[in-house]
Amino acid sequence: MQSEATMHLPAKIGDYTDFYSSINHATNVGIMFRDKNNALMPNWKYLPVGYHGRASSIIISGTPIHRPYGQTLVIEGAPPVFGPSKLMDFELEMAFFVGGHNNLGEPIKVQEAHNNIFGIVIMNDWSARDIQKWEYVPLGPFTSKSLGTSISPWVVTTLALQPFIVNNYPQDPEPFPYLKHLDDFNFDINLQVDITPKNSNVATTVCRTNFKYLYWTMKQQLAHHTITGCNVNPGDLMGSGTISGDTSDSFGSLLELSWKGTKPLTLLDGSQRKFLQDGDTVTIAAHCDGDGFKIGFGTCYGQLLPAKVLNF
Repeated sequence: MQSEATMHLPAKIGDYTDFYSSINHATNVGIMFRDKNNALMPNWKYLPVGYHGRASSIIISGTPIHRPYGQTLVIEGAPPVFGPSKLMDFELEMAFFVGGHNNLGEPIKVQEAHNNIFGIVIMNDWSARDIQKWEYVPLGPFTSKSLGTSISPWVVTTLALQPFIVNNYPQDPEPFPYLKHLDDFNFDINLQVDITPKNSNVATTVCRTNFKYLYWTMKQQLAHHTITGCNVNPGDLMGSGTISGDTSDSFGSLLELSWKGTKPLTLLDGSQRKFLQDGDTVTIAAHCDGDGFKIGFGTCYGQLLPAKVLNF
């Protein structure tokens, strides 16, 4: 029985990169932290933005996460404080595993990149938003993301996903030649996020969205990653970045769903959420709807536990 099986990571993950490829998510975050006229950074539509993550803390679905400690800026202009994160969030993502490899100094051509993309899993990139806000300038996320990244154990191959190919997201301006591919490599994958409070069996669906909203394709992500000659290896993991649609119920994080805490969500048990509370379980599910059949990705779930007691 599946309930008696122990799931493991589907590959030995040597390296992990997380992209930032949803235009709706990037725009929402930019509006919140800058303004509507400067939502996207100048480079965003020219290259797939990403950062190198922490492979050692990628965990299999079902593994709980403890609320992390870190530095946060509680009052603007005052010194930071140290303590447990108060603004814990999920990030609805998918990720692909690299198959094959390239030699150092030899980029993977975008037209051939699909040959190095083995398959896709669901991913939850747990995020401590208050730690992230204080630490991310100038080099991006660090300890706010390294606390744990959950993935589902089932890898759905790109070959199995061929019936669900849809048009690539329209790109303007036209990408540089090394990022340009004429074939469609976008997929119609339905995504859903549920939150279940502690000591409850009542789950509330807080988000429904779709993989097809990604601006940059996986082929473009891999081509850009290797354009410098960076070598990738079988089992390397590449995250999509938070996937958000264009409606308020399709945003892929609580940061967006609650609009930075200004619009709390009401769960089915009557409780409200601006960000995650201790004991909350986040479950992400994904599937493709075919003609009389479905392809499922299983689920990716994890519970947020209280911060551990630290003794210094």
